[in-house]
Amino acid sequence: MKRLLRLPSTYLGLPLLLACGLTWLTYDLSADYLEGLLLLVLAASAIVLFDVQAGARLPEIARFRSRSYTGTRDSLVALAFAGLIILFCLLDLVLFPIPLLDKPSSYATFDGGREHIRHISDMCWVLPPIGLLCVRRKWLRNLLIVCGFAFPILVIDRNRVFAALFSFALVIVLRRDEAKPLPWKTLALLVFAGGSIFSILGILRSGSLDYVRLPFSAIYRAAPQGIKWLLLYSSAGPYNFSAMLAKDYSNASFLINQVVPLSGSVATAGTNIPLDAPNINVGTEFLPFLLALGPLGAIASMFALYGMLRWSVQRLRPAVPLFPFLIFLRISYVCVMSPFAPQAFIWTNVGFIGICLFMQAFATWLPNRRVEWRTDAREGDALVTSVQTTSSQSFQ
Repeated sequence: MKRLLRLPSTYLGLPLLLACGLTWLTYDLSADYLEGLLLLVLAASAIVLFDVQAGARLPEIARFRSRSYTGTRDSLVALAFAGLIILFCLLDLVLFPIPLLDKPSSYATFDGGREHIRHISDMCWVLPPIGLLCVRRKWLRNLLIVCGFAFPILVIDRNRVFAALFSFALVIVLRRDEAKPLPWKTLALLVFAGGSIFSILGILRSGSLDYVRLPFSAIYRAAPQGIKWLLLYSSAGPYNFSAMLAKDYSNASFLINQVVPLSGSVATAGTNIPLDAPNINVGTEFLPFLLALGPLGAIASMFALYGMLRWSVQRLRPAVPLFPFLIFLRISYVCVMSPFAPQAFIWTNVGFIGICLFMQAFATWLPNRRVEWRTDAREGDALVTSVQTTSSQSFQ
């Protein structure tokens, strides 16, 4: 397990292979649809094989465990950032209807300036890892964790729920005491909670799956409703990718709207894209590249995403700085979610990375006065022995 966690392709190649396997089990695919699935499998396998030979790895687990962020300039800036996110979460809830308490269908309504507020409140997923990494006081840590999970549930944003759960669990695993076994019970609880929340919110958002008309397999039809939601969400991206490749459909507007801010909508719902089920309109991270540039463009985007992941891993070395850690959490998450929907090659993702790079640079400008304490052996009194100004580079 430790070796897998340190391997970058664990966060990209393996989820792609898993999603393709679930797609093969969920549908009775025709031969032409299998071509798209095979393309994804071959590209994911090539990434895994290259990654195993390339030698890039995350820092040793001991470095994650030994690194302390509390009391540093980086933690101060990160907590200010967390406070800003919480403020925008409150504005989102106060100024606009709360979908979970009002109308579940309003989760997709962004009129009246809500879209701009949501650009900030959507980063709520970062609150739990900041709470775990930067806070000593238990009440404040718990507040950040609760806010990070409660807000996306209230606005029925399943993607942010998953992002918060993923980052929370990964921080726990990477900073665990190596002398102790993995906290399997905690991880199993998080997986169960995430799956349950996802299924319940899916039913609230879209209702029953009985109206979905796709060539489902007998395995899917025999599954309970909650499991059907998980199977459908896990497999719909590769299925739609394969369908568009089989139909030789091309449309560059989706990719342009995705990478150019405010150029147009990235939604496939209500468009002329020939989906087999118009209401199941999710696609892989690579679908817009397939539609604009063909199969070679899709393969190139997979390796570009792998390159982005490798870059985030290299920035963690040698001593796991805070903001590169947050960047890695984000990029590893979008890699894990790449079989389902575009999240990496979008301007808001680039914006989050840019914010982290700016905060890292800004933190170096702040005075960093660290107080070292020792205990006098004769009197038992804690005495201040030195106060020194240090550069944040010394902790990296």
